[in-house]
Amino acid sequence: MRFRQWLSKDTATALYFLAPSLIGFSIFYLIPFGMGVMYSFQDTNTDGSFAGFANYQQLFASASFNKAVNNTLLFTGISVPLVLIISLAIAILLNHNVYIRNWLRTAYVMPLVVPVASIILVWQVLFDWNGTINAILNSFGIDRIDWMKSEWARGVIIVVYIWKNIGYNIILFLAGLQNIPNDYYETADVEGAGPIRKFTNITLVYLLPTTIFVFLMSIVNSFKVFRETYLIAGNYPHDSLYMLQHYMNNMFLSLDIQKLTAAAVVTAGSILLLVSVLFAMERRFRNFMDG
Repeated sequence: MRFRQWLSKDTATALYFLAPSLIGFSIFYLIPFGMGVMYSFQDTNTDGSFAGFANYQQLFASASFNKAVNNTLLFTGISVPLVLIISLAIAILLNHNVYIRNWLRTAYVMPLVVPVASIILVWQVLFDWNGTINAILNSFGIDRIDWMKSEWARGVIIVVYIWKNIGYNIILFLAGLQNIPNDYYETADVEGAGPIRKFTNITLVYLLPTTIFVFLMSIVNSFKVFRETYLIAGNYPHDSLYMLQHYMNNMFLSLDIQKLTAAAVVTAGSILLLVSVLFAMERRFRNFMDG
């Protein structure tokens, strides 16, 4: 009886402190998303009738939506593995005593504290037609490249994405590396294991939960690249930069709420499915390690 009273009291206290966040989340996220799901099955915004999956059929038949999906998948498929590999390599380097350790610690934290809007001005100067990089190429006799009006535009945004998100990933990987007991590495040294074997059999195995979380956050952040793309390339970027965020932004400007909400539901559903798969993998790994 006392346990039940303590549990109910503890639960009530927790709900009391969580209430402001839950109310805010419901008002600004949960309820609007629920209304968006409802609108995606209607034929008009006001007093609309049930249209079934007609809006989704039109969405998947849209050439601009398919282009946005392909560009988003290509961008995510390139940028996320790159940022994972680079951030893990730097985290391993920082986890050891290296000469440039203090400099690297300062460098990877900078993108987290500097506003993106101000740094974008630097990127614009670098990749402008008369910018710094073209000036350097021209000095070596190489023709200037129109970075933001050609296929190179995707590469520029990938570089910006990696620069912006690498610091956060390094912090997470460092936390995961420091939680691996040194006894495992000492035992591997006694058994004569080399660096590659220790990395694959110890580091990667015990970093798997951290890697899954970093992978998930990197994918979520890749869907937020619209801000950087908009600030660098403007309203009408190159076709290679036309992603789902641009499509939904265009639908919002044209007040095509049905296609906008349908695209948002498809995007959210895809991310939710991916998150569920990744968490299931992590749960299986934890059960395997505990067993």
